[in-house]
Amino acid sequence: MRQLLLAPLLLLLSLPAWAQQPTGEALSTCFVENTSGRDRKDLAKWVFVAMGVHPDMKSIASISSAASDNASRAVGRIFTRLMSETCVKEARAAIKANDSAAFASAFSILGMIAMQEIMNDSD
Repeated sequence: MRQLLLAPLLLLLSLPAWAQQPTGEALSTCFVENTSGRDRKDLAKWVFVAMGVHPDMKSIASISSAASDNASRAVGRIFTRLMSETCVKEARAAIKANDSAAFASAFSILGMIAMQEIMNDSD
């Protein structure tokens, strides 16, 4: 389970150069334009949970199983909606172009936007 959480986190924390590819740019734009502030906060929560369950972070974060499950479910709903409803055309174009980097780029950019959502809070 830990590897399942950490792999997407690694993608989210780096901005790939492939974002400039047409399919990657279109998918990234679609993801960002079709997520709300609440969606981005849920994604940031999921990133926090993923970090909090890491063995080196457990001493400074207490993440319950329920919180972890809730964060995973929320992000699953967001990704499912993006891939199967709101960004279908862009996702299909990336698949047709065999551009797996487009997905990594889109999720990475969305992750950075999600972290900005949290960082913008003055508290």
